[in-house]
Amino acid sequence: MALQIDDGELLTTTRGWIDADRPVNSLEDALALQQLLRQHEHKYYVLNQPIISDWEYDMLYKKLEKAEALNPQFVRANSPTQRVGSSLNQGFETVSHIVPMLSLDNSYSAADLTDWDRKVRDMSKLAEVEYCIEPKFDGASLSLLYDTDLLVRSATRGDGVQGDDITANSKQIRNIPLSANFSQFGLQQVEIRGEVMMTKAAFADYNSSLAREGTGPLANPRNAAAGSLRLKDPREVGRRKLEAFLYHVSWFSKLENPALATRPTPTTHAQMLQMMWDLGFKSPMHEMKVVQGIQGVIDYCNAYEAIRDELPYEIDGMVVKVNNLDLQERLGMTTHHPRWAMAYKFKARQATTKLIGVDFQVGRTGAVTPVAKLEPVYLGGVTVSSISMHNADYISEKDLRLGDTVLVERAGDVIPQIVKSLPQFRQGHEQIIVYPKCCPACQSTLFKEADEAVWRCINIECPAQVVEKMIHFVSKDALDIKSFGEQQVRKFYQDDLLKDIPGIYTLDFERIGTLDGFGSKSIDNLKQAIAASKQQPLHRLIYGLGIRHVGESMAKALAQQVNHLLDIEQFNTEQLLEIPDVGPKVAASIVQFFKNPQNIEMLRQLEDLGLNMVQQKQAATAMGEARFSGLSFLFTGTLSRLKRSEAEAQVEKLGGSILGGVSSKLHYLVVGADAGSKLEKAKKIPAITILSEDDFVSLMQQE
Repeated sequence: MALQIDDGELLTTTRGWIDADRPVNSLEDALALQQLLRQHEHKYYVLNQPIISDWEYDMLYKKLEKAEALNPQFVRANSPTQRVGSSLNQGFETVSHIVPMLSLDNSYSAADLTDWDRKVRDMSKLAEVEYCIEPKFDGASLSLLYDTDLLVRSATRGDGVQGDDITANSKQIRNIPLSANFSQFGLQQVEIRGEVMMTKAAFADYNSSLAREGTGPLANPRNAAAGSLRLKDPREVGRRKLEAFLYHVSWFSKLENPALATRPTPTTHAQMLQMMWDLGFKSPMHEMKVVQGIQGVIDYCNAYEAIRDELPYEIDGMVVKVNNLDLQERLGMTTHHPRWAMAYKFKARQATTKLIGVDFQVGRTGAVTPVAKLEPVYLGGVTVSSISMHNADYISEKDLRLGDTVLVERAGDVIPQIVKSLPQFRQGHEQIIVYPKCCPACQSTLFKEADEAVWRCINIECPAQVVEKMIHFVSKDALDIKSFGEQQVRKFYQDDLLKDIPGIYTLDFERIGTLDGFGSKSIDNLKQAIAASKQQPLHRLIYGLGIRHVGESMAKALAQQVNHLLDIEQFNTEQLLEIPDVGPKVAASIVQFFKNPQNIEMLRQLEDLGLNMVQQKQAATAMGEARFSGLSFLFTGTLSRLKRSEAEAQVEKLGGSILGGVSSKLHYLVVGADAGSKLEKAKKIPAITILSEDDFVSLMQQE
């Protein structure tokens, strides 16, 4: 569509529709009005240069809406009225990306960029490479698919191979065109990547609206955008004023008849950005820069880092791409990142503020964690007012005192932490932080093991632990009781409706129905979810019990050793140590849990209430395929071809086991993107075979 239209002509046409109250009498009129509205959407949402008021836009929109309602034959898929979503969306279908959405390799210094440039030049046999640099937007990843110029699908990143189909929601984002004339460039199908964001101003406005409604604020623009894409009501998505930056064409197919093209197909990344801009997308055309050689890249990255706080949106770095598309193709990619692109991450955000208080919070294992209360400080898109201080040693090592001025940092622009205190600003009234000797929830004496830094409440009936254990029990990775989250657990506990884990299965639903926010539909959903949880596999129940040191992998290993959960009651420390990946601490924790008569009584109650306590032994598949029997696997890093849960399930299906950590008992470590300490530890143990994801897939496919 012709988006670059003269403002005067556009305004004259608009006035003709509004002032003269021009009717929509024909298909030609409807198409003309649809085009006019699209042009105004582009002016407002992409160029930020509206030339009419919101009221005037609404007048045009309602005129078109009424005409299409009276004449359904006028409706077109790219009509602005087709952005309006129904509130009946009950879920999201999983769809496959045409090209996997891989992570980018990261760099943190000029030296990293220079080393990457050397590798690119070595592979390409070029003395100097042309690069395109653009901001690394801090939002939610999105993939769009256009076919014959129409938007046919939108999906989240998901696991990189598959994502959730959010087409209805993406249509609420006004700067995503419902149609784009890719045909003029000779393109039939086009898959585009981008980032959905909230500007700083839109985020502040939305949080203000939540405050007026008595609802708590959202944490930061990135989380707000990501959460918005998965809302069940597309109309609520439209309320959040999301924007999409589209920055990469990941795949395209050409028209069968190339003679229909009127413009050449782009051959560089920068030309692709120009094409998207010309077609009405908000691409980083005005933010990007093309340079020769890596020094130009370094200079531009440094210049942009200096102005990051002045931008209307959050960025956490720059993305550097080889500009020539043929060269990109020749360079190719690894299993987890393209070789022709590199993310340059900005330094962590830092700010100073005051440490004004400390809360001591009790977790489900009884660990008492000090949480610093700060004078609120804005740090990289987030207002930080609370930060974990981990334990007494952390406080001592950093010499933190109440009233101190402290330096706060968001490591990786995600996790806030206190870097250090600034004693030069002390005025004499600062106070030593005194660790409590008694539990803040139940007043029991705290206990600390000699080889640990954590103080614990060992009272199994401590109310704080009871609540945290129930929250863990109903969580997604445990019993996965949908519609039963932390808020509901705390509410039911406070209202004396729920006091322990067995009580989850004896809830008084009649009384719950008298509470605000619990209608018949929500109660039915909760009943069904609780009933379904009774049939969860045994390893989920073991994990849900919250036994200290027993994570998901360890829970699976334990489940494989028994026919019935209470069989573990008979295990001694020596027997447990024979299980792969069980060390002395884990064994002691398991023995302690099953020696506690209160825990055994709870398990018997759960069995009487109908929970599955039996390990369902999985039959080996055809062809005698228990071929991984006796072999142990561990996955680390981000997989690009498989979901980790699917990969682990395949191993177990073939008789193998999943370990929770690297040890001499491990046979295979499967390494994805961003693998860390587990890989380094495994390299030091000769008996461990290290596999890439491709190696693992090949191993799975062997007869």
